[in-house]
Amino acid sequence: MSSIIVTHPSADQYGSDLQLLETVSAFTQAGHTVSVLLPASGPLVPMLESRGAAVRFVDVPILRKNLLSPTGLIKLAWSTLRTAPSMWRELRSDRATTALWINTITTPSWFVLGRLAGLRTITHGHEAESDGPKWARLGLAMPTTLAHRIVTNSSAAATALTDLLPRLGKKISVVHNGMPGPTTPPEAPRQRQAHDRATVALIARLSPRKGIDVALEAAAELRIQGIDIRLIVCGTVFEGYEWYETELRNRSQQADLSGAIEFRGYVNPTWPVLAGADVVIVPSRVEPFGNTAVEAFLAERPLVASRTQGLREIVTHELTGLLVEPDNAPALASAIVRLLDDPALAATLAQAGRREALDRFSPEAYRSALVRVLNR
Repeated sequence: MSSIIVTHPSADQYGSDLQLLETVSAFTQAGHTVSVLLPASGPLVPMLESRGAAVRFVDVPILRKNLLSPTGLIKLAWSTLRTAPSMWRELRSDRATTALWINTITTPSWFVLGRLAGLRTITHGHEAESDGPKWARLGLAMPTTLAHRIVTNSSAAATALTDLLPRLGKKISVVHNGMPGPTTPPEAPRQRQAHDRATVALIARLSPRKGIDVALEAAAELRIQGIDIRLIVCGTVFEGYEWYETELRNRSQQADLSGAIEFRGYVNPTWPVLAGADVVIVPSRVEPFGNTAVEAFLAERPLVASRTQGLREIVTHELTGLLVEPDNAPALASAIVRLLDDPALAATLAQAGRREALDRFSPEAYRSALVRVLNR
């Protein structure tokens, strides 16, 4: 079997980071030698090594939204010239390497260098950029034209690319994420009494895209209705969005939310939080896939999610969960109340969601699909 280089833009432990573990497992179990290139060390490193990958570090320019300006693009160009030699050396360090797996579309340098090195170049897109200036979205998508194959984690992510560059359609394979469940079967939800405080869980990066502010306003709506609610928010802020966390914390301290919001920061594993929830919410404005939605299914907890992008591919309204329009706090609050007031419906949705997750989003199905793309 061949050697594969996998590139990834961070060593954190969020959605696409943890999904990388399943990607590496897919390749190592198929008999390939895998090297993962990261820009810096972090908590993901020992997890990758435990899956059989060799981890090396190389500085890589990442195309962030804050670089989509004349000044930002100049900085990106300079960073590209500065880092290209070391990136090239890493690609050529093992002559047995035959494939380059780029685990994002936000590192354009890898596409160019991979093709120049004569490697089979495949990208795994976890983005679904459908808003913002068209020129910016086109700039993000254009490097993918150099890839031999493109994997997206949802049809929404595929559409975001083909709307800009229709010819990419023939290269794209949609592979939904594969999510491992808790190590033990989930416990039955507690039998909540009408007067008991309701616990709602939200696990996400602190970013406007994730709609945490919408969740806070929904919690305020519920408090106005006399419902005693505790909203547990698990996650840390994206670099550059510290202002958003400040706004969230300031809002949570206002009188109508005082004592109702609990910020726990980064939590891993998330199963204890999900197990303690009466309802799980995913109020994202933009969501290419939605790992937390699948985790709610696997934890067998009732789910309310936004009717947007990849979440619409995961959740079947009124069969496996409830969908509400994004950026609509009253609708989110109403859906939460519906599940709290109807335990039988909540249990039926949660059980159906777990069956769906075990069938459609298993690690085994994910790994098999990736190997098929690699061998195609």
